Amino acid sequence: MEHLRSTETYRAIGVELAQQFAPRAAEWDKTRSYPWPNVAAMTDAGLMGMTIPRAFGGQGASFFDVVTVVEEIAKACTLSARILVEANMGGISAVMAYGTDAQRAFAAPIVLAGDKPAICITEPEAGSAATDMQTTARRDGDHYILNGTKHWITGGGVSKLYLIFAQVLGDTDTSQGIAAFLVHHDPVCGVAPKGFHIIGREHTMGLCGMPEAELRFDNLRVPAEMLILPPSGLKRGFADLMTAYNSQRVGAGTIAMGVAAGALEHAKRYLKERHQFGRPIGEFQGLQWMLADMDMAVHASRLMLHEAAKSRGTTGHAFPDMMMAARAKAFASEQAIKVVDNALQIFGARGYGDKEPLERMYRDVRMFTIGGGTAQILKTQVAGSLLGMKISQRR
Repeated sequence: MEHLRSTETYRAIGVELAQQFAPRAAEWDKTRSYPWPNVAAMTDAGLMGMTIPRAFGGQGASFFDVVTVVEEIAKACTLSARILVEANMGGISAVMAYGTDAQRAFAAPIVLAGDKPAICITEPEAGSAATDMQTTARRDGDHYILNGTKHWITGGGVSKLYLIFAQVLGDTDTSQGIAAFLVHHDPVCGVAPKGFHIIGREHTMGLCGMPEAELRFDNLRVPAEMLILPPSGLKRGFADLMTAYNSQRVGAGTIAMGVAAGALEHAKRYLKERHQFGRPIGEFQGLQWMLADMDMAVHASRLMLHEAAKSRGTTGHAFPDMMMAARAKAFASEQAIKVVDNALQIFGARGYGDKEPLERMYRDVRMFTIGGGTAQILKTQVAGSLLGMKISQRR
């Protein structure tokens, strides 16, 4: 059954929420606070978990529907846009695609109530080389015992649903493959599994209201029925689960593009408002060309992201194509940094201060060539696809 809202309706909701969010975006940044009122507004609007199938209480919205909303919200509040992406793409989409009905029924209400699930892949010594992760899961009757450390976990401490990736050990302590485990951690409501520890938080230059946490698992017991196992089995399951990351990459690229689109709008306004040498600075050709370059970069990024959001890969599930997602995310994130940088330049000293949002946007957008797959890793994937070869990065 198809969802009931049109893409344009979703976009209109995004525009309305962006107007509400803009006045307080700087506050979340300065106080390094999670924007709970914004989360409540997005939840009330039916945006949190909007991609969850209607059979599990969601709206069955498409990834393209999500990116149209995300772009509008990102123009005003990068932080809220990031929360929205992760409540609809990546972790939750992996659960909806590969989880059992019981797992879906377990996860869906938590997200629909306003939770941003946390994906726990990265470790202190395993970043881009995710398969080097050292977190382990050992079977013990009807449970798995998890031990290890995760780092740069977005939402750690505020998220309630965690998708924890670990090496599953066999009887001889050799890895049988990497699997994902669904864990509910909500101390406020009395759900705090023994052995689940939040041991630190990074002080980031941007997206300051989003915790980037370090987690430690000490004999964390997870029911075996919370193991998410794709049909291809344990050996190939990690690759299948990572296809869900294609949607998250499209979402991350859209946030970057939305920030750039917002910066472009601010630059257009200032070029008309600011006067020097007796005329608006928008009359100077050098600045006009900067604006034109910014517009073309945003427009090209939008087209690539929309193409990727509408695409379908080869996994049998409706995740975006890997090549299109990697290409769009790498391009959009790099172009967004340039666009915001040029917008700040147009504002001059005023842009460098905090009376305008450009300095915050500049700090926020810088993350998107790093998180969710660095631009360099994504370009390696694109090149490998173009050449028809898989090039090992190991010595």
